Amino acid sequence: MTHITTVSTAPIAGQKPGTSGLRKKTPVFMGRHYLENFVQAIFDVVGARNEDGGGKTFVLGGDGRYFNDRAAQVILRMAAANGAARVIVGQGAILSTPAASHLIRLNQTDGGIIMSASHNPGGPNEDFGVKFNMPNGGPAPEGVTEAMYQRTTEITEYKMLEAQDVDLGRVGRHQLGAMSVDVVDPVTDYAALMESLFDFPAIRAMFAGGFRMRMDSMCAVTGPYAVEILENRLGAPKGTCVNATPLPDFGGMHPDPNPTWAKALMDEMFGSDAPDFGAASDGDGDRNMVVGRGIYVSPSDSLAVLAANAHLAPGYRAGLKGVARSMPTSAAADRVADALGIGKFETPTGWKFFGNLLDAGKATICGEESFGTGSDHVREKDGLWAVLLWLNILAVRKQSVAEILAEHWATYGRNYYSRHDFEAIEVAKADAMMAALRGSLAGLPGRGIEGMTISAADDFAYTDPVDGSVSLKQGVRILFEDGSRIVYRLSGTGTEGATLRVYLERYAAGPEGLELDAQEALAPVIRAAHALAGIAGHTGRTAPDVVT
Repeated sequence: MTHITTVSTAPIAGQKPGTSGLRKKTPVFMGRHYLENFVQAIFDVVGARNEDGGGKTFVLGGDGRYFNDRAAQVILRMAAANGAARVIVGQGAILSTPAASHLIRLNQTDGGIIMSASHNPGGPNEDFGVKFNMPNGGPAPEGVTEAMYQRTTEITEYKMLEAQDVDLGRVGRHQLGAMSVDVVDPVTDYAALMESLFDFPAIRAMFAGGFRMRMDSMCAVTGPYAVEILENRLGAPKGTCVNATPLPDFGGMHPDPNPTWAKALMDEMFGSDAPDFGAASDGDGDRNMVVGRGIYVSPSDSLAVLAANAHLAPGYRAGLKGVARSMPTSAAADRVADALGIGKFETPTGWKFFGNLLDAGKATICGEESFGTGSDHVREKDGLWAVLLWLNILAVRKQSVAEILAEHWATYGRNYYSRHDFEAIEVAKADAMMAALRGSLAGLPGRGIEGMTISAADDFAYTDPVDGSVSLKQGVRILFEDGSRIVYRLSGTGTEGATLRVYLERYAAGPEGLELDAQEALAPVIRAAHALAGIAGHTGRTAPDVVT
């Protein structure tokens, strides 16, 4: 016998979700009423019932980090208590973020709840997060997340079904009160989607011919997907996928696929017996890093190469409708779009801005410099998708990663690019630095620094071409006459302090100057970035914590 309990709770201020949902330290989410407060706010805003009184259907899953399993049971009991008719859950409460987006779209559900803190560490004292995705499979827009936040500040009760835990380890239909819980294999539908997009026979033949790869899932959610697709379906040798078992603490790793945190992979790819291709993915499976033998591929270059070669994959044989990039991402993809005669879009950071372009049919492939790439197959960035498209290109072109990059730069020129992250800065100091920088913008055009002349300086604003919405203060841009560029942004993806991200870009048209080390080529831009913002004076930092 089950019944619904209404639990009184005081409003919990400060539960303001960002572009990637609500993220806090795990003990905060485990605190009394905290998770329940936010989940009830989600159901109060989006509703668990339709206008006709029938219950809605949702998708639920997460990246397997600590508290993922317990949070799933709470969310299920609250969904039932609020009147939902059905929840589709990944087995073990596991779903990568792109797989969750696909299930929402495939089953035409009313949205989904994803438990993840993306690329942040997991564990009893690390990070946890919850976000809501809309019926199109993409992250909730600002209007919806703002309504959820407002609801958390006024909520006085939440609904909970008193019931035993659902056996999420057993695939099949379960009953929770009047609500159906369908536990599904988290990999099957996603793997089928990938097989429909890419030339699996060509990739399989490449592996059979001796092609070697290393896929590092960083003890996070992509592991089971990578093993099933790469080893089981494409025939990559057993052991190609490493760190492939999702662990609650990600094995102590920081599951952020960049050269700093995926150092073991980088060492292997630059070693004496390096595989042909290397890749890594993050906590929830939506980010990727790509490395060739002896050569690192920046996310900006990866987006440009994928856009230029997407037609080699069956799912994109008809060509692209357009290419979109976040403002901090280099302009390399713009040059491809111009050559293809298709649309190009520069948006604020946040996948929801791409969602509007994808839904409107204006863009097919999108990318962010923060190791996120995807297409219109889902409404999230998708790490394994990017890896498979690279494999498809390698299989068809029969060239190495280094050869493909060299030909790309020879054709389009090279946008030398890097991101320098200064982490866990005291928020007040970071805000003061950005305020001073914004106050200096009007006087910068025409100023010379490090042998370069500033042509323009602004705080990026974006008017959405689909819905007309305006987003202000999306990042300070310093543009130089030679095509170089500096962008400064404060990131909200961490849970402690502020992260200052400085994006650095310099264009070389070729044929000379295409083979320099990126940091060497960017040296004058780096010095200018420190001087213009007064980074050391404001923050006390003289060097970044992470360079990508």
